[in-house]
Amino acid sequence: MDEQLLLKKLHSPETRHTAFSEIVNQYSEKLYWTVRHIVGTHEDADDVIQETFIKVWNKLDDFRGDSKISTWLHRIAVNEALDHLRREKKHNENDVEVSNLAGAFADTYFDGDEVERLLRDAIETLPEAQRAVFSLKYFDNKKYSEISQILGTSEGGLKANYHYAVEKIRKFFDAHNNNA
Repeated sequence: MDEQLLLKKLHSPETRHTAFSEIVNQYSEKLYWTVRHIVGTHEDADDVIQETFIKVWNKLDDFRGDSKISTWLHRIAVNEALDHLRREKKHNENDVEVSNLAGAFADTYFDGDEVERLLRDAIETLPEAQRAVFSLKYFDNKKYSEISQILGTSEGGLKANYHYAVEKIRKFFDAHNNNA
């Protein structure tokens, strides 16, 4: 559906529910995978997506169309995913480092091979900002300009974060290969 028409429907009380349903149908899967790459498990991704769409519904009147709807949705979803990671970290701060990866291995929705599992493990070691940038660039193939809008960060900072993330992942794989 045309962006402007959808935006118009979102701002009309008579068509708001229908337009919102269209957004959910059109963007749920894409947002799910963006979030899943950040949080790690199916259950956490589902929770974050649910929170994302609740927030989207509550913020519909604030959205003016300055960016594309998909960019706005990704910004909310990524922020919700990062908030989820922060809550998990705070919740687990007294535990020995807890990884979402263990849940991903046991997850029936995760059919990754060894390299995929190692990549997921490597991503789990990244700081939040690097994890988000890497996931949006590597998995979602987003341009730096779009990631900049989603995360509200400069393109230069994003490129640096992505570079550091790639280097850390490369070192992770090198260390794994040396131990194997």
